[in-house]
Amino acid sequence: MTARTAVVTGVVGGIGAAIATRLAKDGAQVIVTDLPGEALEEAAARLGLPAIGADLVDPAPVKEMRDRIVANHGAPDILVNAAGGVRNQVGTPLEDVDPAAWHSIFAINVDATLYLAQALVPAMKAAGWGRIVTISSGAGLRPSLTGIHAYTAAKHALVGLTKQLSLELGQHGITVNSIAPGFVLSNPATQRQWEAYGAEGQAQLISRIHTRRLGTPDDIAAAVAFLIGPEAGWISGQILSVDGGIT
Repeated sequence: MTARTAVVTGVVGGIGAAIATRLAKDGAQVIVTDLPGEALEEAAARLGLPAIGADLVDPAPVKEMRDRIVANHGAPDILVNAAGGVRNQVGTPLEDVDPAAWHSIFAINVDATLYLAQALVPAMKAAGWGRIVTISSGAGLRPSLTGIHAYTAAKHALVGLTKQLSLELGQHGITVNSIAPGFVLSNPATQRQWEAYGAEGQAQLISRIHTRRLGTPDDIAAAVAFLIGPEAGWISGQILSVDGGIT
């Protein structure tokens, strides 16, 4: 990885931060991004990595971020899109789903991935090599424990976009894969969800996991490191469930 430049999004959350830390440890030049502001500045300081803030749901700031990265660090070879999540939403009945809330989840989970790929892929094509890893979810493969319709639908859409990008970009030496994490305590939203289950619900969830434990951000980072590494060059269009086994 010493000759590679990686962009990791969503580093204010635990999964994105763990991925950035792992890739930097493996020798890549890592640039991190999230919404501009104090939270990103604090995350970048903890990680000891350069940061460029951008609102990823708007293509114009994404392109501006790309230009700044290229000017200061060179063209990225690797994109790991860990930005996403539930946008502080909770499960609601179908009749109460708000259109604006619905679209906000799609924007960060799906639209942002499209805009980032549009901005970074041309340089990968020119180089004849690239790696894109999206962070989907078990909710992209089955109904979501969150009960949030938009989150489930958006993660299914992200799985589809991952596969379509793989089909289009593989001929240019660019692999595109997705990690589908199980339950990982990685941010305040997942912590609230975990606490809402109560002792009985927590025990039931753990009993469904073959390894009988929740995942950690480092578990997800290890899977990302494999997919961008030299031994995964013929793996593309795949959704890797990293969930400890789910019954």
